[in-house]
Amino acid sequence: MSGSAGYDRHITIFSDQGRLYQVEYAFKAIKAANITSVGVRGKNCAVVLSQKKVPDKLIDPSSVSHVFKISPSVGCVMTGSIADARACVDRARGEAAEFRYKYGYEMPCDALAKRLANLNQVYTQRVCSGDTIRAAAYMRPLGVAITLISVDSEYGPQLYKCDPAGYYVGYKATASGPKQQEALNYLEKRLKNKEYAEGSWEDVVELGIATLSNVLSVDFKKGELEIGIVGGPEADGKEGTNTEFRALTESEIEERLQALSEKD
Repeated sequence: MSGSAGYDRHITIFSDQGRLYQVEYAFKAIKAANITSVGVRGKNCAVVLSQKKVPDKLIDPSSVSHVFKISPSVGCVMTGSIADARACVDRARGEAAEFRYKYGYEMPCDALAKRLANLNQVYTQRVCSGDTIRAAAYMRPLGVAITLISVDSEYGPQLYKCDPAGYYVGYKATASGPKQQEALNYLEKRLKNKEYAEGSWEDVVELGIATLSNVLSVDFKKGELEIGIVGGPEADGKEGTNTEFRALTESEIEERLQALSEKD
């Protein structure tokens, strides 16, 4: 291929420094959306939080979201290009539904993370037209980080993150977006020598809010946050733990913000 720029930026060819530019651009797209998200694992629950920014006063705020339910037991926060995020969520829902139909039980969080990471990795390849997975290949990598949560019947709370390169791994707590490193540093200090965030589901949610608030230097209002939880309270207020994924309502978010401000 003639011309160094064309050579270096081709998705399937390494530069002489061993870099894949298209994959690097996908990581930059995650930060370009200017939305920071956090995931935290507790003893009996897992939580994902994201900033919520409505870019136009004419937009219906209820139609703007980065938190999605994939199956009854698995939810996620998507950080980066919202168009890529929605396409990825649709694929994840299809994979989870197919697994449920095939095996008769819900797709575990780690299995879904592995499947989505495998798909992402294929998007970094060029596959010949005769290949069986040609439909997935020779696409650009999706500019989105996927943070998945669930409460597994065998292993308890689960928190996994997948990136555009096809790498996935389990976490005690993680973050994505432009303030990722600052959020990770904050969470490392809070979870030092701990297997999970201690306390009730309220404490885990408040830790997530405090992390975002601290690294962004923002005092959040209820409409500026999205929070998804598994292992939280029953939605109807009954006693017990709800192992289904759901998003907290604005009034529930306000309660946690109020409790956090009273602690300070």
